[in-house]
Amino acid sequence: MKVRIEDTCTACGLCCDTCPEVFEMGDDIATVIVDEVPAEFEDAAQQAADECPVEAIIVE
Repeated sequence: MKVRIEDTCTACGLCCDTCPEVFEMGDDIATVIVDEVPAEFEDAAQQAADECPVEAIIVE
């Protein structure tokens, strides 16, 4: 599973709170800190994507 953050991110930090193993806050938007989401964090990464208020997290 791979995830990416689109430019529509508002830097609310919800993804970082939900899955800090995959997301961290950058200067202006959240960033993905892994190339491939480890299996044990896939559910949390998907939850972050589902709960993103601006739907900026894309799951591939």
